[in-house]
This record gives sequence, C-alpha cells and structure tokens, in this order.
Amino acid sequence: QVQLVESGGGLVQAGGSLRLSCAASGRTFSSYTMGWFRQAPGKEREFVAAISWSGISTDYADSVKGRFAISRDNAKNTGYLQMSSLKPDDTAVYYCAADPKTNLRGSSYYTSTKYDYWGQGTQVTVSS
Repeated sequence: QVQLVESGGGLVQAGGSLRLSCAASGRTFSSYTMGWFRQAPGKEREFVAAISWSGISTDYADSVKGRFAISRDNAKNTGYLQMSSLKPDDTAVYYCAADPKTNLRGSSYYTSTKYDYWGQGTQVTVSS
C-alpha cells in the first residue's frame, strides 16, 4: 500500500516556475512507476509526465515537453515535477500517481486508470 501527498502548488505569473513534490509512504514506492496528471475545470484528467522506478526513463505530454521535468529521489520516497515557463493553460489541479505494474514500455502509462495509487491533488494557477 502506498499513500501519496502532493505539495508545492500555488499562484504564479505566466513565465514563472513551480516545483511540485509528491511524498510517498510505504517502502515499495521505489519499485513503482510514478506519473503526474492534471485536470482543469470542465476537462478530463490528462497525462503530464511519467518516470520509471529507477528514474532512468521519462516521458512527457507534448504540451509540456521542454518546460517540465519529472524526477524522483527513492531514498526520500519523493517524486518531483519541476515546471518552468508556465502558461495560463497549465492551470489545473495536479495529481501524482503510482503503480507497481505500469511501466514505460508501451503506452499504458498515459492512461490514468492504469495507476492504482493517487494523491489528493494540488492546485496550480497561472495568471496572465
């Protein structure tokens, strides 16, 4: 069992940066794929980024590629999402997710239903 708690959201001006953290409980987090998703009002939850259990493999949605960076520190049981050059379209609730079966081979990690464990979300608001 893994519990996830996000932090680091807030209000930022366009062009600014934020770093989200995802603190995990449970010794097995280091063996789980981790993903970040976001959901804007009136829209479906969408994939943002994912990272393999080792941290070697990462992938990003086209909309954030080159601006966001996902990372993890398994010794601290924590994952991160560094967001730069933020745009108003990035405004959403951001969720971290983890799963022991999902991996970055294939495309299943894009799908929110493939993740068993979720945090409560953290709001990111980007003003223009």
